[in-house]
Amino acid sequence: MIAAILFTVSVAVFSQFALYYWRAVISGVAAQPVSDRIRLAAGISAAAIDARDFHSILRLKDLSPDLEGADGNFAALRSYYAIVEKVGSLIPALANWSNSEMTTCARYIAVLMDRHMERNMACAAEMRGI
Repeated sequence: MIAAILFTVSVAVFSQFALYYWRAVISGVAAQPVSDRIRLAAGISAAAIDARDFHSILRLKDLSPDLEGADGNFAALRSYYAIVEKVGSLIPALANWSNSEMTTCARYIAVLMDRHMERNMACAAEMRGI
């Protein structure tokens, strides 16, 4: 019985650590600058990317070819975004936190799409050189 309790507590603590680590990685990537070509390609007219731009950037990802690099569908991030969005709408006291988390998700995908487009452009330039 004690072993089961220790195992359950260990799994819970490890899961909490994994979630915090995942959020720290996302925040670190989202803090990097995003080029204007991503905003233009996604049809974002505002100077900064915010939570409302998440789906626009995902549509851009769906439209861009995968010439090089891993093909990710961001399933975990989409789920996290949906959960945080629902929590923010259900609990008004958490609306500001929810909006900041959704903005971080949108910026994270924008940075990854910027890298993706850069790799595709480099691959296209290499192909022209052949």
